[in-house]
Amino acid sequence: MDYIIYSEKFPRIFIVEGYSMTILDEMLEANRKFVIALPVEYVDYYPATSKMPDREIAIFTCMDTRLVDFLEPAMGIKRGEVKVIKNAGNSITGPFEATIRSLIVSIFELGVKEIIVIGHLDCGISHTTSQSLIKKMLDRGISLDAIKMIDKELEDWIDHFHHPIDNVVEAVRKIRNSPLIPKDVPVHGLMFNPTTGEVEVVIDGYQV
Repeated sequence: MDYIIYSEKFPRIFIVEGYSMTILDEMLEANRKFVIALPVEYVDYYPATSKMPDREIAIFTCMDTRLVDFLEPAMGIKRGEVKVIKNAGNSITGPFEATIRSLIVSIFELGVKEIIVIGHLDCGISHTTSQSLIKKMLDRGISLDAIKMIDKELEDWIDHFHHPIDNVVEAVRKIRNSPLIPKDVPVHGLMFNPTTGEVEVVIDGYQV
């Protein structure tokens, strides 16, 4: 099958015989069409969308695909209103790991005044163990020496993730007890249903 390829560097259309589009090609083609006819909701009128979150909130949540373009609308969140931090299982593994660093910047540089930790039902991490993950890594060619460097951290992270609600409680506790997070910043814990969009409160940061 022939595909029409568009090059930004050399702006012309050309045909490549027998070319099979990669995932990256598909995304770049979608981006080209998107930019040409930019939807009105993404056009910056005055005042333009700022890097500062309008609602002064940072959300820490999971990277689960079911949350994409679902979590924010379900909570009435629009572009430019919050900072969103994601990782596998919305887990915090150390006193100065990436999540804590991101929250520090969000608070002290970007004006965040509240933090919301959002877990979700049926989290994939809750079905994983360190040993099963290590086996898959070895099968894909990751060296045993490399794995030995992080095996204890893997155990502390994955093998202690037994339930998404417990993980939210633990993440809130770690953020709240961090000496790097101001005590006047409320830290909430919520649970999200990736099927229905329903949100339930696990910890009300105003009451703590």
